[in-house]
Amino acid sequence: MNKALTTEAAESAVRHARFGKLPERISFEDMTEAVESAPTAGANSSYNPEASWKYYSCLALDLGL
Repeated sequence: MNKALTTEAAESAVRHARFGKLPERISFEDMTEAVESAPTAGANSSYNPEASWKYYSCLALDLGL
């Protein structure tokens, strides 16, 4: 049994020498950044039902059915 512990310790030492240690964990707060966005013209415009046909997409209409 002592030989098994020695073998396991040797394998662990070889693995540590090859790969080193894991990097430190990064906290969620360090991964995110809060930035205020600039207002855009599209966000301030109101809904215009008469111009909504420009953005309507229908496969049947596109195929002429």
